[in-house]
Amino acid sequence: MLNLSKKILVAIDGSPQSDKAAEEAIRLARASGTRFKSKVYAILVLPGAREPSFTDFFPSPPATERSDWEEKCKRIFYVVEKAAAEAEVPLNVEVVYGDAAEEILAFSEQEAIDVIVIGSSGTGRVKRAFLGSVSTKVSLNARCSVYIVR
Repeated sequence: MLNLSKKILVAIDGSPQSDKAAEEAIRLARASGTRFKSKVYAILVLPGAREPSFTDFFPSPPATERSDWEEKCKRIFYVVEKAAAEAEVPLNVEVVYGDAAEEILAFSEQEAIDVIVIGSSGTGRVKRAFLGSVSTKVSLNARCSVYIVR
């Protein structure tokens, strides 16, 4: 059976590329129309683990527990929340800890995501050659379609 409503995952990090990806994800969701409501999941992956490990000599509190988190969170999710509200598209916001590519892939499988929208790499050529970009890792390993926005 053809499913016209889609689950769309957009990776957010506050960069201009992720803002473009957020707008594109909302545009894709809006294109499904009012009869077949698509849902957008915005995911922010923070580095490290939520709980400090025994190897951390001076553990710092997680980013979500710092005093300036609310302000940062509003800035990071501003574009996607505004676009979703204007287009009347359902939006779920998720904040997770870990490796960005791994967490995006795990979330997409867990929620049975139909398409991942991600901004193009913001890293330089040398860094990308050694470490690879998140968008490249996601596009090579995802089990669903991946839309890379430039």
